[in-house]
Amino acid sequence: MKKIIYLSLVFLSFSSSFSQTVMKEITVGHPFTVALPNYMIRTTGLNDVASLQYKNVIKDIYGIVIEDNKEELVLAEMNYSSIEEFTGEFAKSFLKDQTSKKLSKPVFTKKGEIRFAEFDASFFDAESEIEIYYLVGVVETKTAFYKVLSWCAVLEKDSYKEDFRKILYSLRD
Repeated sequence: MKKIIYLSLVFLSFSSSFSQTVMKEITVGHPFTVALPNYMIRTTGLNDVASLQYKNVIKDIYGIVIEDNKEELVLAEMNYSSIEEFTGEFAKSFLKDQTSKKLSKPVFTKKGEIRFAEFDASFFDAESEIEIYYLVGVVETKTAFYKVLSWCAVLEKDSYKEDFRKILYSLRD
């Protein structure tokens, strides 16, 4: 009887290893790099969908990077033919609930195989009673669009805008 049970277990283990199901490997997400000034630290809590969040509380400056994987966008039936189209759609919805918002016209550039867009945005935040400045960037690589948002008070814009631009143009995947 013990031999029958043992043989049954051996048979079952061999038969399950030869099943007919074909498996395929799926890769989800991918790494990217970005350079931050040494006075910025990684953080959490700024945006629930951001892949990277950074800040300097003393200087009152903040930023996030949000990855939009092209394959996932297609699966969600959100097909963008270019960085210009993606940036235009994003700009329409950015700060949409702010009545005092100001957006500059996007500027598009290319470095190697990577395309970049940037524009300035600002609005008056009634809660904090200050005007907030954003450098808004979009980066297009072969596999993704990235939204790179860095912000500070408008009064500090001239002090940090070039560092915000360095962050934007450093992104690689």
